[in-house]
Parts: sequence; C-alpha cells; structure tokens
Amino acid sequence: MIKFIQSLFGKDAAQVDSLSTLGVDMHSHILPGIDDGAATVEQSLELVRSMKELGYRKLIMTPHIMSDFYRNTPEIIRERLQVLQQAVQEAGIEMELACAAEHYLDEAFLQKLEDGEELLTFGNKYLLFETSFLNEPLNLREAIFRMQSQGYKPVLAHPERYTYFYGKFEDLVALREQGVLLQPNLNSLIGYYSPGARMMVEKLIDAGHVDFLGTDTHSMKHTANLQKVLSSKYLIKALELPLLNNQL
Repeated sequence: MIKFIQSLFGKDAAQVDSLSTLGVDMHSHILPGIDDGAATVEQSLELVRSMKELGYRKLIMTPHIMSDFYRNTPEIIRERLQVLQQAVQEAGIEMELACAAEHYLDEAFLQKLEDGEELLTFGNKYLLFETSFLNEPLNLREAIFRMQSQGYKPVLAHPERYTYFYGKFEDLVALREQGVLLQPNLNSLIGYYSPGARMMVEKLIDAGHVDFLGTDTHSMKHTANLQKVLSSKYLIKALELPLLNNQL
C-alpha cells in the first residue's frame, strides 16, 4: 500500500508501507536444503514469516537448477515444497506456497529443451532463467527461441545484474521486444548488489521495461534489506507499472 506523508519541505511525499501491492513473490530460494538459500526447515520458516510481515500472501519458490552445482529435478523440488508446506501449516503461518525453478542457461538446459523434459514454470508457462553475470552466452538467443517455440514464456531473472548489458541497454530492450519478460530484484533499488545494478534497474523502471519484481531471497539479510526498499522512490514508480506478480 502506498500512503502519503508530509515531507520536511512541506510537500506531500509517497511512501510504501508494505509489498502487499505485489502480493506474490516469484523468485526466492526459501525451500530448505536444496541450493544456496535456506539450509534448514527452521531457516525456511523464519524467512516465510519475514515475507509475510513484508506483505506477501503467496511465495513461488525457485531453487537453482545448474548442472555443475545444483542438480535439482522437479521431483526433488516438489518433495522439498511438501516438507515446507507441512511445516508452515504446523507453525500456523498463513502463506500460500508453490514452486518453480531458476534455470541456469547452460548446455544441460538446452538439452532438456531439446529432449522435451519437464521444466518447472509458474503462472502461464513463465520460465525463469538466468545466465552468467559477466559473459553473455553465445547461445542466448538460441535458447530464447527454443523456449518460445515450445510454448514457454521466458523470464530473465535480475537483468540489471548482468554486466555484459552495461553500456548496451538497447540490447536488453531488444530482448524484451522479442518477448523476454524482465524481472529485476527489489534489493537492486537500494544498491544492494552494486551501484551499476542500481543504475540499470532505475533505467529499466524509467523506460517501463519491468514485468515482474522479485525478492531473490536467500537469507534474512535479504529480507532485512527489503525493509529499506520500502522507502525507495523507485519502488513507488515501479509499482505504477503493469506488473504481473499479483496475477499469479
């Protein structure tokens, strides 16, 4: 909810007091013991409580799938989801939980597309994917074409963090024009990752090139910083965009 407060200069200023306008987070690493996020059920519960306090009503959790590090499968992810759902119910926390995955664009991912293996999606076949932060994959556009040709709607996770787009903003815009949806991380709004990421996310918001906002929550450090995001003027501007979070 956005409310207006009196500033020091006697003018009305807007302030967000929660993230309930978004309602749904579609990028987090809260499932226990499955990647570099929550390690235990207890840590997962702590994060779920924190996300509820921030105003979320539903969490679509997206563990990493990376052939070199996190060899998760739909079966493994769903099993962890069931464990957490039971724990949340027993703890009396009102929160809807679902799962998808954050797919790393590597050869194994392309092979899964080629073989028609099940890929975990959310909403209307939205497929969350990420790449190297430093180097643009040579097969980026090929992978996007394959995703789209199989009916998936590719969602690029935290586009503001890929340094290979710095100074090439038009390339990122071109991807969106080709049907790639963009999901910046909320903590980028306060420079949590880097000044460059903050500049990039502000540019994306100014241009209206944002489709989802995600928390990318791994730990309580992330949710603590989300409290600071609530006072960001760019959050207010982002929430005025036709975001898709609340449709999930």
